[in-house]
Amino acid sequence: MTVAPTRVRRQVPLGKDFGKLWTAAAFSNLADGVGRTAVPLIATTLTRDPVAIAAVGALAFVPWLFFGLPAGMIVDRLDRRRVMASANILRGGVAVALAALTATGHLQLWQLLVATVVFGIGETLFDNATNAVIPSLVDKAGLDRANSRIQAAQITIDSFVAQPIAGILFAVSLVLPLWVGSAGYLVPIALALMLPLSAAHALRSSASRPASAADGVATPGERIPASDSPRVSTKDAALYLWRHRYLRALVVFTSILGGAFAFAQAPTILYFLDTQGVAPAAIGFVTAGIGAGALLGSLVAPILVRRFGRGAVMLGANLVAGVCLALVGIAPEVISAILAYAGMAFAVSLWNVPWGALRQMIVPGDIFGRVLGIIRSLTWGLFPIATMLGGFVARYDLRLPYVIAAAVTIVAALAAARLLLAASTVTAPDQA
Repeated sequence: MTVAPTRVRRQVPLGKDFGKLWTAAAFSNLADGVGRTAVPLIATTLTRDPVAIAAVGALAFVPWLFFGLPAGMIVDRLDRRRVMASANILRGGVAVALAALTATGHLQLWQLLVATVVFGIGETLFDNATNAVIPSLVDKAGLDRANSRIQAAQITIDSFVAQPIAGILFAVSLVLPLWVGSAGYLVPIALALMLPLSAAHALRSSASRPASAADGVATPGERIPASDSPRVSTKDAALYLWRHRYLRALVVFTSILGGAFAFAQAPTILYFLDTQGVAPAAIGFVTAGIGAGALLGSLVAPILVRRFGRGAVMLGANLVAGVCLALVGIAPEVISAILAYAGMAFAVSLWNVPWGALRQMIVPGDIFGRVLGIIRSLTWGLFPIATMLGGFVARYDLRLPYVIAAAVTIVAALAAARLLLAASTVTAPDQA
């Protein structure tokens, strides 16, 4: 008896245009990763106060609170390619200014804090535009893979290349990481402008269907019309999110979880330097170990989504993250602390991939930038407050923020189990 060979289903390539976007994101992450390591390390040469160090991390997210929605408006109304290029011009200029101040010995803590805010403004523009462009370059069936590869590039470049290099450069000279970071923003400027015209603006979706309920509340995977007018306003985008009960509930849940993670991570630099005894030059290698978990999570997320469903992956990821946060808090030495932190990073990546694809499936392209801006203003806007609170708690014990965050994460995930599992029912409607 002969057995017919099984036909292997080949995945459709994501395309050259997505490759340009991916490369632009990779180089931006190179620059971001160098700065993300260098700036807190430079801050530790100016102060050892946990609250002051936490303020550096907190201010990086302040722009998402005040500028997230304006950034979404800009992304929806202007050429997204030029928005990405302009954001990197802004960040590169600030990096050069910091490098000059550091080289001349005139850098002060307040200048470092102001620069962190400006970096954050550039990040809101670049990241919002990147997320908005993906659906215009990739077929709906490739959204999970596309988000996975963008996140994998971010983690790989940031954790395994940029941050270890930044730690070594910092040990040689305070100014070297800043010069390298400023150079890293150059390539994405050209690549962003080389993206096709389809990446400039999103066509208004004609696939939006009427809401299934009379009050305008949508089912988990259903798109509801943003407005009947030809020009969609910011008010329409806000009303869309408010009317979409399922998406709104997920945003509330994400805000709670994101706040818990930010609270826990406030003392990270001092935790490894002072509690675990890591040398400043080796901080980049510690983050590389953590990044290994995040990279693995981003790579296996599409596989796990196909195998177990989006909802099960989202629920499991948050439970694993909570357990790993607790293990960081009680880790007796540096190796176990890194492994536990890597487990937490793995879980966060598992969450980020399906959550990103879910947003792109639900929200129409013509209001995606503003809806994403509102979502990140509500979620990431809480990060500065949570980070500062974590810094105050860390004054008493650098381990305590991780234990508190672990409890919040596990309780919230269990309470929202039905909400998360419902994500498996979401399917992408046809695009116009």
